[in-house]
Amino acid sequence: MSQKADIALIGLAVMGQNLILNMDSKGFIVCAYNRTIEKVTQFLNNEAKGSNVIGATSLQDMVSKLRIPRKIMLLVKAGSAVDEFINNLIPLLQPGDIIIDGGNSEYQDTARRCNELEVKGLLYVGSGVSGGEEGARYGPSLMPGGHHEAWKHIQPIFQSICAKADNEPCCEWVGEGGAGHFVKMVHNGIEYGDMQLICEAYDLMRNLGLTQSEMSKQFARWNSEELDSFLIEITRDILNYKNSEGELLLRIRDTAGQKGTGKWTAIAALQYGVPVTLIGEAVFSRCLSALKNERVEASKLLKGAATKPSVANLQNFLNHIKHALYCAKIVSYAQGFMLMREAAKENGWNLNYGGIALMWRGGCIIRSAFLGNIKEAFTRNPQLSNLLLDGFFKKAIESGQESWRQVVSHAFMWGIPVPALSSALSFYDGYRSEKLPANLLQAQRDFFGAHTYELLGQEGKFVHTNWTGTGGNVSASTYDA
Repeated sequence: MSQKADIALIGLAVMGQNLILNMDSKGFIVCAYNRTIEKVTQFLNNEAKGSNVIGATSLQDMVSKLRIPRKIMLLVKAGSAVDEFINNLIPLLQPGDIIIDGGNSEYQDTARRCNELEVKGLLYVGSGVSGGEEGARYGPSLMPGGHHEAWKHIQPIFQSICAKADNEPCCEWVGEGGAGHFVKMVHNGIEYGDMQLICEAYDLMRNLGLTQSEMSKQFARWNSEELDSFLIEITRDILNYKNSEGELLLRIRDTAGQKGTGKWTAIAALQYGVPVTLIGEAVFSRCLSALKNERVEASKLLKGAATKPSVANLQNFLNHIKHALYCAKIVSYAQGFMLMREAAKENGWNLNYGGIALMWRGGCIIRSAFLGNIKEAFTRNPQLSNLLLDGFFKKAIESGQESWRQVVSHAFMWGIPVPALSSALSFYDGYRSEKLPANLLQAQRDFFGAHTYELLGQEGKFVHTNWTGTGGNVSASTYDA
């Protein structure tokens, strides 16, 4: 009989094919399977021709070709398709075999599947995979979590195929249950935020009259400075791209789609009570962009600012935009790590925040030099409660915040929407405020709902006031309502 495969991969869309070819190039024997068997044949005869990849004609055939413990990776659409494949695999597997979900599954689903498969003696891994098609082929960022017992079996494969940053693998064990997919979800949420911030910078420059070529040069310069990152780099290239009809970007409809992970991040922020405001605004901005027909009609009826975009020193203001973008980016990551810390506390995960930053240094969409500074921050203080309190980021905000304020205030006066830049600034000002107006909010809640409040110096003691003399002295039992 021919040599058995090290791992099987189910799902032969572009990501699946590229991951298989990546594994093959690192010396692993991979068994490829797809529900539509013709795709397996096509893959073996074309993209995988001349490789050591083997095919399977059924799940039974696939399982029979695997070494024990069997390792099977799913790259299929999140949701019911994952459950269906798992249910079909269970009768074919033995205790100790491993199922890996490499799709963008909701972390609660991953936690549930871990519990369900543990009862059957099977090991389950939910792994974030970031980097798109190119990353899958040449080195993605991988964020595995679930049953820790599986890690020693999949580690050689995962750390061989992943991206490397400073010769370190952009893949490490994340944590128990749904931790891997939660971290990937937050990664995607930060990606939403980064992209929206860049779009706002682009919109400001466009309104100031810069050509795409001029904007591309600005992004190229920024990419050699603090904002060195994959998203800044590709924005430079997009702005420069032309085809036979001219600049392509000008002809792309301004309605953005989403696959849900940014929305999941915003929902998780609400569930855990963490103010991840920038990512929320990035999600809402995509929702607003989808209202294209309404916006076209509104543009004819609603008046905006009377002040037209204009600055005395253009290059100076472009520098302000760069600093504003950098400061807001810091806030975006600070909020993302706040969310991960709270989720870890609630779910009993032991997350390595510096390690997560390193995993994002290469291969993934949000990769940037900036992430090295995050890793160093958590190396200096593993218990760091917020990135904004680290010396490096504190200094960066201090040097850039005047520019940030200039950009946001000018945008407001010009009527140019900057929801991500402005919400990040509002968060920063709120976070650094010793006193917020929530004392009035608590008084209001107690007035109309008898929800009680705490007095300064008497924290932990909840009291109610009969504000009108007719409301009674009985308080509600739900202070947090």
